[in-house]
Amino acid sequence: MKLFMLKSIGIAALMFISVLAGMQLANDGIHRMKGYDDPNFQKTITINDKGNDFHASVLGNQMTSYDIETKKKKLEEMNAFNLFSSMGKKMSDGISGASKKLVESISK
Repeated sequence: MKLFMLKSIGIAALMFISVLAGMQLANDGIHRMKGYDDPNFQKTITINDKGNDFHASVLGNQMTSYDIETKKKKLEEMNAFNLFSSMGKKMSDGISGASKKLVESISK
């Protein structure tokens, strides 16, 4: 019986150490995949503020406030219809109304 318990504890300890090692390997892999260790991406954003106009460098691409304003206006003009958003709003309104009626009927 003692030998069985000793084997069980040994296997549990080995599994625990394996899980910890696997988590550490996964964390290292995620950091490598995201490029945290890449020296080219260490300093990705630089902003030079000159009055109301600013210039930014993001991952080597130069951007100005004019570019950002142009993109913002374009997005506002698009104002695309989002089917899932409208369906979610209608569904939440329906569920809220049904639950409100249910609570009112129970409280009477």
